[in-house]
Parts: sequence; C-alpha cells; structure tokens
Amino acid sequence: MKTATEKMKGLKQKILHELTNYWFIVLYLTIFFGVFSNYRRLLLAQYEISYEDYGISVIRALVLGKIVLVAETLRLGRGFEEKPLAVPTLYKAFLFTVCLAVFDIAEGLVRGLIGGLGPMGAVDEVMSQFNYEWLSMALIIFFAFIPFFAIRELRRVFGERVTDIFFRSRGVRP
Repeated sequence: MKTATEKMKGLKQKILHELTNYWFIVLYLTIFFGVFSNYRRLLLAQYEISYEDYGISVIRALVLGKIVLVAETLRLGRGFEEKPLAVPTLYKAFLFTVCLAVFDIAEGLVRGLIGGLGPMGAVDEVMSQFNYEWLSMALIIFFAFIPFFAIRELRRVFGERVTDIFFRSRGVRP
C-alpha cells in the first residue's frame, strides 16, 4: 500500500506531466497560429488593409490546448490505434478538428446569448460565421494537427525515445 508521501509524489508527477503536456500543445499551436496571423497580415498589407489581431493566436492556442487535453482524457480517437500509424494520425487530426469546430460553435452561441441577441439571434450569428474563412481555419487546424498527432503516435508506439531523438544531443558516434 502506498504511503501518503508516495501518493503526493505521484500526484505531483502527474500534475507536472499534464502541465508540461499542456504547455507543449500551447507552444505548438501558438507558433502555428502566429505564423498564420503573420501570413494574413502580410497578405492584407499588400492591399493596404491593416491587421492587428495578433493576441488571438495565443488566446486561441490556450483554449485549444485545453480542449485537446480534455478530449484526450476522454480517450477520444482511440479506435484505430492498432492500424498503421497514418490511420490514427489522420483520424485524430480529423476528430480533434471536429471537436474544435463544435467548441467554436458553442462559443459563438454563448457569446451571442451574453451579448443580448437571444437564442435565435445567437443561432443566426453563428450561422453567419460559416463562410470561407471558417472553412479555411478548419483546414488549417486539420493540417496543423497532422504532424502534431504523428509525433504523438510515434511516442505512443516507441515511447520517450522519440522525444529524445528530437530534443537531446546524440553525441558524436565513431
């Protein structure tokens, strides 16, 4: 039986692991969304349109990182783990993109209700957001998730060696 000290150490390690995992996800998504925001700014600057919505990349990454962790905790996407790694990678990228789309819709409904639009006004507001920009953002998130889940699938199969390969010095070999 574990002592209280051992339980506390295990809990601290689990919290540290989850926080590290969360901040890795946030960092990845912030960089990805930041690059996309910069692309949008440069594209609009060509037409002399200003774009100053940079902070949204960090906020979106913080929220989406939490959604990814919650969805993983709920064990979403575990159906194809015995298939070749391309299958669960693409499946999880698609599934998590759908999760984020559902969250985006729910967020729009709540924002509309809080903004005083009423239930039908909130639905109309959300429906008006389904345009090419929304579709392009869904595609961008899907393709951002492919390398993200590919590395996570490699870690699932090969363990921490994958992280070591990317982030630890391999030294000089004779």
